[in-house]
Amino acid sequence: MDKRPFFNADELGRRQFMVNAARSYLGVSVAPMLGASLAGTSFGQTAGDSNKAEHVIFLNMGGGMSHLDTFDTKPRNKDVQGPIESIGTNGDFQISQYLPGTAKVADKMCVINSMTSKQGAHSQGQYLLHRSYAPRGTIVHPAIGAWVVRMKGRKNTTLPGFVTANTSPGVSSPGFFGAEFGGVPLGRPGEGLKNSTRAGSVTEGDFKKRLAIADALNKTFAEKYQTPAVKAYDSLYEEAVTLMNSKDLQAFDIKKEPSKMKSAYGKHRFGQGCLLARRLVEAGVRFVEVSYGGWDTHYDNFTAVENKSKVLDKAFSTLVADLDKRGLLDKTLVVIGTEFGRTPKIVTEHSNGRDHHPSCFSTVMAGGGVKGGIKYGETDKNGARVSKNPVTIQDFNATIAYALGIDHAQVVSSPSGRPFRMAGADAELGKPITEIFGS
Repeated sequence: MDKRPFFNADELGRRQFMVNAARSYLGVSVAPMLGASLAGTSFGQTAGDSNKAEHVIFLNMGGGMSHLDTFDTKPRNKDVQGPIESIGTNGDFQISQYLPGTAKVADKMCVINSMTSKQGAHSQGQYLLHRSYAPRGTIVHPAIGAWVVRMKGRKNTTLPGFVTANTSPGVSSPGFFGAEFGGVPLGRPGEGLKNSTRAGSVTEGDFKKRLAIADALNKTFAEKYQTPAVKAYDSLYEEAVTLMNSKDLQAFDIKKEPSKMKSAYGKHRFGQGCLLARRLVEAGVRFVEVSYGGWDTHYDNFTAVENKSKVLDKAFSTLVADLDKRGLLDKTLVVIGTEFGRTPKIVTEHSNGRDHHPSCFSTVMAGGGVKGGIKYGETDKNGARVSKNPVTIQDFNATIAYALGIDHAQVVSSPSGRPFRMAGADAELGKPITEIFGS
């Protein structure tokens, strides 16, 4: 009989064990902190030619954002464009009339109009966007945020390196990297980091006594099972208590923001998530993802895109301007990503809807050393195919790595010895779009 059942359990089982132990003995849930990177130093940082960014704010437009109705309008082709008009920006391109605030910060961003993918289903497309690999039944690949934390390390070792808001738990998964590189999934941005304070029923004296008991138990266990996994978990209680007592915990509390600032971002959960993201990178968090779903506009595309664009426009433009005002934009890469675009064909029987279209779509990068006021790549007159400078999802993620000074091609082996890279496998290894960076 195997005498080491703890190590035969899966990663989630071990995490749940630690959560239950903390609840029972300490009177506090440390579940949110289990996703924090326990390693305070970088794994394999390699400075790229840019190496300007220190943080990433990834804005995920789940559902397939229509490129034609946002960042790749076709004003001369009304059969494709429908009722939406194009407006000028303070950059060298036009965008949708529904993005007037974004038009005012266009000089800080690059629009990539030539994205292309082979994944036309939502779950597979989102998996590829977040991991640079197609899903496999035999392995879970690390999320890009987990790669960033592993390769760069945490900047503020008191706080988690990777945080997600308004997302599904899978988005924050560290895959085969292990729990120490996973993201901390938050619920509503306004709720802050839950279960991060001492329970009211537990006095400070009792709490210290329970910590002493936990330390004694941990010491015995660690001496018996001397493995990297146990050594990583050994520091869990210490880090949890450090965070509980740290002023840095206030970074999660957007209630401390002035009402005027909260209104500027928009009262929608996405807008408040963007405000939280600014607070977190300001406090030293490496990678923050905020999701805004519902872009699957098979039906009534134009009404849906107008409503969703208003929320995106207010939050994104305020975020870019706010980061710039605080001197954080050059150090923070702000990304708008989505899994695919929408068809040029307007489906009238679906109340003017648009279907899935992975052949081409648009993304955005701002700050982090990116040249402002430019677009990269082009689609044909119908917005159906890429006509210039195609960019794959792997290229997109390689570009994020380049902005951070990470070697996107560096190999990290899974526990089974298989090689993996931040920007995809050998045959599909991405290449960074270096042309969009500059002084």
